Amino acid sequence: MTSICFASSYTAPAGSPIRELFSYLSRPGMISFAGGYPSPSLFDAEGLREAAQRTLADPAGSLQYGATEGTSALRQAIAKLCETRGIACDAPDILVTTGSQQAFDLLIRIFIERGASVYIETPAYPAAIQALRLAQARIQEIPVDEDGLSVDNLRRQLETTAPADRPKLLYTVPNFSNPSGTLLAAPRRQALVQLALQYGFLIIEDDPYGELSFGEKAPSPIYATGHVLAGKDNPVLYLSSLSKTVAPALRVGWILAPPEILRRCAVAKQTTDLCTSPLAQGIALQYLASGRYEPAVARACAEYGRRMKALAQSLRTETGDGLTFVEPRGGMFLWAACTPLLDASRLFQSAVDNGVVFVPGSAFYPRDLEISAMRLSYATPTVDEIKEGVRRLALAMSQSLFR
Repeated sequence: MTSICFASSYTAPAGSPIRELFSYLSRPGMISFAGGYPSPSLFDAEGLREAAQRTLADPAGSLQYGATEGTSALRQAIAKLCETRGIACDAPDILVTTGSQQAFDLLIRIFIERGASVYIETPAYPAAIQALRLAQARIQEIPVDEDGLSVDNLRRQLETTAPADRPKLLYTVPNFSNPSGTLLAAPRRQALVQLALQYGFLIIEDDPYGELSFGEKAPSPIYATGHVLAGKDNPVLYLSSLSKTVAPALRVGWILAPPEILRRCAVAKQTTDLCTSPLAQGIALQYLASGRYEPAVARACAEYGRRMKALAQSLRTETGDGLTFVEPRGGMFLWAACTPLLDASRLFQSAVDNGVVFVPGSAFYPRDLEISAMRLSYATPTVDEIKEGVRRLALAMSQSLFR
Protein backbone atom coordinates (compact mmCIF):
# COMPACT_ATOMS: atom_id res chain seq x y z
CA MET A 1 0.00 0.00 0.00
CA THR A 2 1.28 3.46 -0.92
CA SER A 3 2.28 5.47 2.14
CA ILE A 4 0.21 8.54 2.91
CA CYS A 5 2.07 11.85 2.74
CA PHE A 6 0.45 14.65 4.68
CA ALA A 7 1.18 18.34 4.37
CA SER A 8 4.10 19.25 6.62
CA SER A 9 1.97 21.14 9.15
CA TYR A 10 -0.27 18.08 9.54
CA THR A 11 2.42 15.41 9.79
CA ALA A 12 2.05 15.32 13.57
CA PRO A 13 -0.49 18.03 14.43
CA ALA A 14 -1.28 18.83 18.04
CA GLY A 15 -4.97 18.98 18.85
CA SER A 16 -6.65 21.37 21.23
CA PRO A 17 -5.19 20.76 24.71
CA ILE A 18 -8.53 21.70 26.26
CA ARG A 19 -10.69 19.42 24.13
CA GLU A 20 -8.36 16.57 24.97
CA LEU A 21 -9.54 16.92 28.57
CA PHE A 22 -13.14 16.21 27.64
CA SER A 23 -12.77 12.48 28.28
CA TYR A 24 -12.52 13.26 32.00
CA LEU A 25 -15.83 15.13 32.00
CA SER A 26 -17.88 11.99 31.39
CA ARG A 27 -16.75 10.48 34.68
CA PRO A 28 -19.63 10.32 37.19
CA GLY A 29 -19.60 13.21 39.65
CA MET A 30 -16.74 15.08 38.00
CA ILE A 31 -16.77 18.84 38.65
CA SER A 32 -15.23 20.81 35.82
CA PHE A 33 -13.43 24.13 35.93
CA ALA A 34 -11.91 23.24 32.55
CA GLY A 35 -14.31 24.32 29.83
CA GLY A 36 -14.82 27.85 28.61
CA TYR A 37 -18.50 27.24 27.94
CA PRO A 38 -21.24 29.70 28.89
CA SER A 39 -23.68 28.49 31.52
CA PRO A 40 -26.66 26.68 29.94
CA SER A 41 -28.83 28.14 32.70
CA LEU A 42 -28.30 31.57 31.13
CA PHE A 43 -29.37 30.67 27.60
CA ASP A 44 -32.50 32.63 26.66
CA ALA A 45 -34.15 29.62 25.03
CA GLU A 46 -37.56 31.27 24.87
CA GLY A 47 -36.19 34.36 23.15
CA LEU A 48 -34.17 32.29 20.71
CA ARG A 49 -37.20 30.10 19.97
CA GLU A 50 -39.25 33.15 19.10
CA ALA A 51 -36.38 34.52 16.99
CA ALA A 52 -36.16 31.22 15.12
CA GLN A 53 -39.89 31.21 14.42
CA ARG A 54 -39.75 34.72 12.98
CA THR A 55 -36.72 33.77 10.90
CA LEU A 56 -38.35 30.65 9.46
CA ALA A 57 -41.36 32.70 8.38
CA ASP A 58 -39.11 33.62 5.44
CA PRO A 59 -37.91 30.18 4.26
CA ALA A 60 -36.33 31.52 1.07
CA GLY A 61 -34.18 33.92 3.05
CA SER A 62 -33.31 31.62 5.94
CA LEU A 63 -32.85 28.21 4.27
CA GLN A 64 -31.09 29.21 1.05
CA TYR A 65 -27.41 30.01 0.48
CA GLY A 66 -26.47 33.57 1.38
CA ALA A 67 -23.86 36.19 0.63
CA THR A 68 -20.36 35.31 1.81
CA GLU A 69 -20.07 38.67 3.57
CA GLY A 70 -23.24 38.01 5.61
CA THR A 71 -26.75 39.38 5.32
CA SER A 72 -27.00 43.14 5.01
CA ALA A 73 -29.52 43.32 7.85
CA LEU A 74 -27.34 41.44 10.33
CA ARG A 75 -24.29 43.48 9.40
CA GLN A 76 -26.27 46.62 10.12
CA ALA A 77 -27.39 45.17 13.48
CA ILE A 78 -23.79 44.28 14.35
CA ALA A 79 -22.69 47.82 13.46
CA LYS A 80 -25.28 49.13 15.95
CA LEU A 81 -24.02 46.67 18.57
CA CYS A 82 -20.45 47.84 17.98
CA GLU A 83 -21.63 51.43 18.47
CA THR A 84 -22.72 50.57 22.02
CA ARG A 85 -19.14 49.43 22.62
CA GLY A 86 -17.69 52.73 21.44
CA ILE A 87 -16.94 51.71 17.85
CA ALA A 88 -18.19 53.80 14.92
CA CYS A 89 -18.65 51.61 11.84
CA ASP A 90 -21.08 50.76 9.04
CA ALA A 91 -22.40 47.49 7.65
CA PRO A 92 -19.88 47.38 4.74
CA ASP A 93 -17.04 47.43 7.31
CA ILE A 94 -18.17 44.03 8.65
CA LEU A 95 -17.80 40.44 7.47
CA VAL A 96 -19.95 37.85 9.28
CA THR A 97 -18.04 34.70 10.15
CA THR A 98 -18.80 31.27 11.58
CA GLY A 99 -17.65 32.23 15.05
CA SER A 100 -14.75 34.56 15.77
CA GLN A 101 -12.39 31.58 15.57
CA GLN A 102 -13.06 31.48 11.82
CA ALA A 103 -12.40 35.21 11.68
CA PHE A 104 -8.93 34.65 13.15
CA ASP A 105 -8.29 31.71 10.83
CA LEU A 106 -9.21 33.79 7.76
CA LEU A 107 -6.80 36.53 8.79
CA ILE A 108 -4.04 33.98 9.29
CA ARG A 109 -4.72 32.56 5.82
CA ILE A 110 -4.55 35.91 4.04
CA PHE A 111 -1.56 37.34 5.93
CA ILE A 112 0.72 34.57 7.17
CA GLU A 113 3.15 32.53 5.13
CA ARG A 114 5.49 29.91 6.54
CA GLY A 115 8.08 31.51 8.78
CA ALA A 116 6.30 34.85 9.18
CA SER A 117 6.62 36.41 12.62
CA VAL A 118 3.49 36.83 14.75
CA TYR A 119 3.39 38.23 18.27
CA ILE A 120 0.94 36.78 20.75
CA GLU A 121 0.26 37.59 24.39
CA THR A 122 1.01 34.78 26.83
CA PRO A 123 -0.62 33.04 28.46
CA ALA A 124 -2.80 32.90 25.33
CA TYR A 125 -5.98 31.43 23.93
CA PRO A 126 -4.95 27.88 22.88
CA ALA A 127 -6.92 27.85 19.60
CA ALA A 128 -5.00 30.93 18.46
CA ILE A 129 -1.72 29.15 19.20
CA GLN A 130 -2.98 26.07 17.36
CA ALA A 131 -3.95 28.08 14.25
CA LEU A 132 -0.57 29.81 14.14
CA ARG A 133 1.29 26.54 14.52
CA LEU A 134 -0.63 25.01 11.62
CA ALA A 135 0.22 28.08 9.54
CA GLN A 136 3.88 27.47 10.47
CA ALA A 137 4.28 31.00 11.78
CA ARG A 138 7.14 32.01 14.07
CA ILE A 139 5.32 32.70 17.32
CA GLN A 140 6.88 35.35 19.53
CA GLU A 141 5.57 35.74 23.08
CA ILE A 142 4.68 38.98 24.85
CA PRO A 143 3.95 38.41 28.54
CA VAL A 144 0.78 39.48 30.31
CA ASP A 145 0.68 40.96 33.81
CA GLU A 146 -2.30 41.96 35.96
CA ASP A 147 -2.98 44.95 33.65
CA GLY A 148 -2.91 42.93 30.45
CA LEU A 149 -0.33 42.72 27.69
CA SER A 150 2.98 44.27 28.75
CA VAL A 151 3.46 47.12 26.29
CA ASP A 152 6.85 47.97 27.79
CA ASN A 153 8.07 44.44 27.10
CA LEU A 154 6.67 44.66 23.56
CA ARG A 155 8.45 47.95 22.97
CA ARG A 156 11.79 46.51 24.10
CA GLN A 157 11.35 43.48 21.89
CA LEU A 158 10.51 45.60 18.85
CA GLU A 159 13.47 47.90 19.45
CA THR A 160 15.91 44.96 19.47
CA THR A 161 14.41 43.09 16.52
CA ALA A 162 15.71 43.52 12.97
CA PRO A 163 13.10 45.05 10.60
CA ALA A 164 12.88 41.83 8.57
CA ASP A 165 11.97 39.86 11.71
CA ARG A 166 9.35 42.20 13.08
CA PRO A 167 5.77 40.91 13.32
CA LYS A 168 3.08 41.17 10.68
CA LEU A 169 0.38 40.64 13.30
CA LEU A 170 -0.08 40.88 17.05
CA TYR A 171 -2.91 38.95 18.67
CA THR A 172 -4.50 40.05 21.94
CA VAL A 173 -7.68 39.50 23.97
CA PRO A 174 -7.73 42.81 25.86
CA ASN A 175 -11.02 42.42 27.75
CA PHE A 176 -11.12 39.79 30.53
CA SER A 177 -8.77 37.62 28.53
CA ASN A 178 -8.75 33.89 28.10
CA PRO A 179 -7.04 32.50 30.16
CA SER A 180 -5.74 35.18 32.53
CA GLY A 181 -8.92 37.21 33.00
CA THR A 182 -6.96 40.46 32.72
CA LEU A 183 -8.23 43.81 31.45
CA LEU A 184 -5.83 45.84 29.32
CA ALA A 185 -5.44 49.28 30.87
CA ALA A 186 -6.54 52.27 28.76
CA PRO A 187 -3.04 53.87 28.55
CA ARG A 188 -1.65 50.58 27.28
CA ARG A 189 -4.28 50.50 24.53
CA GLN A 190 -3.10 53.84 23.23
CA ALA A 191 0.57 52.88 23.54
CA LEU A 192 -0.10 49.60 21.71
CA VAL A 193 -1.67 51.42 18.76
CA GLN A 194 1.25 53.87 18.64
CA LEU A 195 3.72 50.98 18.50
CA ALA A 196 1.73 49.34 15.69
CA LEU A 197 1.86 52.58 13.69
CA GLN A 198 5.56 53.06 14.41
CA TYR A 199 6.65 49.52 13.57
CA GLY A 200 4.13 48.64 10.87
CA PHE A 201 2.18 45.67 12.23
CA LEU A 202 -1.54 44.96 12.55
CA ILE A 203 -3.29 44.30 15.86
CA ILE A 204 -5.92 41.57 15.98
CA GLU A 205 -8.23 42.55 18.83
CA ASP A 206 -10.34 39.53 19.83
CA ASP A 207 -13.25 40.65 22.02
CA PRO A 208 -15.71 37.88 22.93
CA TYR A 209 -15.91 38.79 26.63
CA GLY A 210 -15.94 42.60 26.73
CA GLU A 211 -19.62 42.93 27.65
CA LEU A 212 -19.30 40.47 30.55
CA SER A 213 -18.14 43.07 33.06
CA PHE A 214 -18.79 42.77 36.80
CA GLY A 215 -18.64 46.51 37.42
CA GLU A 216 -17.61 49.45 35.30
CA LYS A 217 -17.45 48.96 31.55
CA ALA A 218 -14.21 47.97 29.90
CA PRO A 219 -12.19 50.84 28.36
CA SER A 220 -12.88 51.76 24.76
CA PRO A 221 -11.83 49.02 22.33
CA ILE A 222 -8.33 49.20 20.89
CA TYR A 223 -10.07 49.58 17.52
CA ALA A 224 -11.70 52.83 18.68
CA THR A 225 -8.35 54.13 19.90
CA GLY A 226 -6.81 53.24 16.56
CA HIS A 227 -9.56 55.10 14.74
CA VAL A 228 -8.88 58.25 16.79
CA LEU A 229 -5.10 58.07 16.31
CA ALA A 230 -4.91 56.90 12.69
CA GLY A 231 -8.30 57.33 11.02
CA LYS A 232 -8.54 55.28 7.81
CA ASP A 233 -5.06 53.90 8.51
CA ASN A 234 -6.28 52.24 11.71
CA PRO A 235 -3.94 49.28 12.36
CA VAL A 236 -6.53 47.40 14.45
CA LEU A 237 -8.73 44.54 13.20
CA TYR A 238 -11.64 43.86 15.52
CA LEU A 239 -13.11 40.39 16.09
CA SER A 240 -16.09 39.43 18.21
CA SER A 241 -18.99 37.00 18.41
CA LEU A 242 -22.32 36.22 20.06
CA SER A 243 -21.05 32.90 21.44
CA LYS A 244 -20.50 34.10 25.00
CA THR A 245 -23.44 36.51 25.22
CA VAL A 246 -26.21 34.68 23.31
CA ALA A 247 -25.36 31.07 22.40
CA PRO A 248 -22.28 29.28 21.03
CA ALA A 249 -24.42 27.10 18.74
CA LEU A 250 -25.35 30.09 16.59
CA ARG A 251 -21.70 30.26 15.47
CA VAL A 252 -22.10 33.94 14.59
CA GLY A 253 -19.00 36.12 14.75
CA TRP A 254 -17.55 38.97 12.74
CA ILE A 255 -14.50 40.87 11.53
CA LEU A 256 -14.36 44.66 11.41
CA ALA A 257 -11.64 45.70 8.97
CA PRO A 258 -10.84 47.81 5.88
CA PRO A 259 -12.36 46.79 2.51
CA GLU A 260 -9.15 45.38 1.05
CA ILE A 261 -8.84 42.99 4.00
CA LEU A 262 -12.51 42.01 4.07
CA ARG A 263 -12.47 41.24 0.35
CA ARG A 264 -9.59 38.82 0.77
CA CYS A 265 -11.21 37.27 3.84
CA ALA A 266 -14.39 36.75 1.81
CA VAL A 267 -12.42 34.92 -0.89
CA ALA A 268 -10.80 32.72 1.77
CA LYS A 269 -14.20 32.07 3.37
CA GLN A 270 -15.71 30.99 0.06
CA THR A 271 -13.37 27.99 0.04
CA THR A 272 -14.40 26.86 3.53
CA ASP A 273 -18.13 27.28 4.17
CA LEU A 274 -19.32 29.63 1.38
CA CYS A 275 -21.29 31.63 3.94
CA THR A 276 -22.22 31.57 7.59
CA SER A 277 -25.59 29.83 8.01
CA PRO A 278 -28.34 32.24 6.90
CA LEU A 279 -30.65 30.52 9.39
CA ALA A 280 -28.26 31.28 12.25
CA GLN A 281 -27.78 34.82 10.96
CA GLY A 282 -31.53 35.33 10.85
CA ILE A 283 -31.98 34.08 14.40
CA ALA A 284 -29.17 36.35 15.58
CA LEU A 285 -30.73 39.33 13.79
CA GLN A 286 -34.18 38.71 15.21
CA TYR A 287 -32.77 38.22 18.70
CA LEU A 288 -30.76 41.44 18.58
CA ALA A 289 -33.88 43.29 17.38
CA SER A 290 -36.13 41.77 20.07
CA GLY A 291 -34.93 43.89 22.97
CA ARG A 292 -33.92 40.78 24.92
CA TYR A 293 -30.17 40.98 24.27
CA GLU A 294 -29.27 43.69 26.82
CA PRO A 295 -31.24 42.10 29.72
CA ALA A 296 -29.72 38.70 28.92
CA VAL A 297 -26.20 40.14 29.05
CA ALA A 298 -27.01 41.89 32.34
CA ARG A 299 -28.19 38.59 33.83
CA ALA A 300 -25.01 36.88 32.67
CA CYS A 301 -22.84 39.60 34.21
CA ALA A 302 -24.62 39.32 37.54
CA GLU A 303 -24.48 35.52 37.65
CA TYR A 304 -20.87 35.18 36.48
CA GLY A 305 -19.87 37.84 38.99
CA ARG A 306 -21.57 35.83 41.75
CA ARG A 307 -19.83 32.64 40.68
CA MET A 308 -16.46 34.35 40.41
CA LYS A 309 -16.81 35.68 43.96
CA ALA A 310 -17.70 32.20 45.18
CA LEU A 311 -14.63 30.75 43.47
CA ALA A 312 -12.27 33.44 44.78
CA GLN A 313 -13.56 33.16 48.33
CA SER A 314 -13.43 29.37 48.28
CA LEU A 315 -9.86 29.40 46.98
CA ARG A 316 -8.79 31.73 49.78
CA THR A 317 -10.55 29.66 52.40
CA GLU A 318 -9.58 26.19 51.19
CA THR A 319 -6.12 26.63 49.65
CA GLY A 320 -4.63 29.42 51.77
CA ASP A 321 -1.25 30.40 50.34
CA GLY A 322 -1.22 27.46 47.94
CA LEU A 323 -2.60 29.51 45.07
CA THR A 324 -2.16 33.17 44.20
CA PHE A 325 -4.48 35.04 41.85
CA VAL A 326 -6.03 38.39 40.97
CA GLU A 327 -9.81 38.52 40.93
CA PRO A 328 -10.99 39.12 37.36
CA ARG A 329 -13.27 42.11 36.77
CA GLY A 330 -15.28 40.29 34.14
CA GLY A 331 -15.34 37.37 31.75
CA MET A 332 -15.30 33.67 32.56
CA PHE A 333 -11.81 32.78 33.79
CA LEU A 334 -9.51 33.00 36.80
CA TRP A 335 -5.77 32.34 36.45
CA ALA A 336 -4.14 30.90 39.55
CA ALA A 337 -0.42 30.34 40.16
CA CYS A 338 0.61 27.40 42.33
CA THR A 339 3.10 27.40 45.15
CA PRO A 340 6.60 26.44 43.92
CA LEU A 341 6.38 23.21 45.91
CA LEU A 342 3.61 21.87 43.66
CA ASP A 343 4.30 20.02 40.44
CA ALA A 344 1.54 21.02 38.02
CA SER A 345 1.27 17.72 36.17
CA ARG A 346 1.15 15.72 39.40
CA LEU A 347 -1.47 18.08 40.80
CA PHE A 348 -3.65 17.65 37.72
CA GLN A 349 -3.72 13.88 38.04
CA SER A 350 -4.42 14.10 41.76
CA ALA A 351 -7.26 16.55 41.06
CA VAL A 352 -8.81 14.15 38.53
CA ASP A 353 -8.55 11.33 41.05
CA ASN A 354 -10.48 13.54 43.50
CA GLY A 355 -13.21 14.37 40.99
CA VAL A 356 -12.29 17.87 39.80
CA VAL A 357 -10.64 18.99 36.57
CA PHE A 358 -8.95 22.22 35.47
CA VAL A 359 -6.72 23.23 32.56
CA PRO A 360 -2.99 23.17 33.39
CA GLY A 361 -1.15 26.39 32.61
CA SER A 362 1.15 24.81 30.04
CA ALA A 363 -1.80 24.59 27.60
CA PHE A 364 -1.67 28.36 27.14
CA TYR A 365 1.91 28.70 25.90
CA PRO A 366 3.34 27.97 22.43
CA ARG A 367 6.46 26.39 23.90
CA ASP A 368 6.53 23.10 25.75
CA LEU A 369 6.81 24.46 29.28
CA GLU A 370 5.93 23.15 32.71
CA ILE A 371 3.91 26.02 34.15
CA SER A 372 2.86 25.88 37.79
CA ALA A 373 -0.45 27.58 37.12
CA MET A 374 -3.99 26.70 36.11
CA ARG A 375 -7.01 28.20 34.40
CA LEU A 376 -10.26 27.87 36.33
CA SER A 377 -13.53 28.67 34.59
CA TYR A 378 -16.40 29.62 36.89
CA ALA A 379 -18.95 30.03 34.07
CA THR A 380 -20.54 26.58 33.97
CA PRO A 381 -20.53 25.12 37.53
CA THR A 382 -23.09 26.34 40.05
CA VAL A 383 -22.02 28.10 43.24
CA ASP A 384 -22.46 24.87 45.21
CA GLU A 385 -20.43 22.94 42.64
CA ILE A 386 -17.74 25.62 42.77
CA LYS A 387 -17.43 25.30 46.54
CA GLU A 388 -17.25 21.50 46.39
CA GLY A 389 -14.85 21.61 43.44
CA VAL A 390 -12.44 23.87 45.32
CA ARG A 391 -12.65 21.59 48.37
CA ARG A 392 -11.61 18.68 46.13
CA LEU A 393 -8.86 20.78 44.56
CA ALA A 394 -7.47 21.67 47.99
CA LEU A 395 -7.44 17.99 48.92
CA ALA A 396 -5.58 17.20 45.70
CA MET A 397 -3.05 19.94 46.45
CA SER A 398 -2.46 18.51 49.93
CA GLN A 399 -1.98 15.02 48.55
CA SER A 400 0.39 16.24 45.82
CA LEU A 401 2.66 17.92 48.35
CA PHE A 402 3.30 14.63 50.14
CA ARG A 403 3.59 12.23 47.23
